[in-house]
Order: sequence, then C-alpha cells, then structure tokens
Amino acid sequence: MDRDIRLKRLRFRAWHRGLKEADMMVGGYFDKNSAAWTDAEMDWFEAFMEEQDVDIMAWAMGVEPTPPQWQGPMMDAFQKLDYIQVAK
Repeated sequence: MDRDIRLKRLRFRAWHRGLKEADMMVGGYFDKNSAAWTDAEMDWFEAFMEEQDVDIMAWAMGVEPTPPQWQGPMMDAFQKLDYIQVAK
C-alpha cells in the first residue's frame, strides 16, 4: 500500500477512536510523530490501534503497566503526553 494512503488511514483511525479523550491522545500522538515513522513504526502503531481505549489511556498515563509487546521507544514517546493541546 502507498505510504501516503496508509498514513491517511492511520490518521483517521487515530482521530476516531470513540472517546474524545482517546481521540486527543492517540490522534495528537499520530500528528506529532507520524511523518518520521518507518514502516516498522507504522506497523507498531497499526497493531497498537487494535487495543482498547481504556488500556491505551492507562498505559499512557502510567496507571497500568505497559505490556511487553508495547514497550520501547514508541511507547516512551507516547507516554510523554507532550503532544496534547489543552485549551486554556
């Protein structure tokens, strides 16, 4: 599949999770980081998107331990939460 098409599909999925909080968290992460992703990193994100929103949010906030298959540089960047725009 063409890289641009794949990224567009992933962006849509990232911003349409079902929970507004998850949309902001996952979609914000995608927007900030996806341009530099390798194919392997896109594979990771695509598989990660299959997880439940409550689990993703718990791992991001450190409320629950991150399962081994999601640990690594991608999760480290996700857990920084420096990509979410908060209205003041």
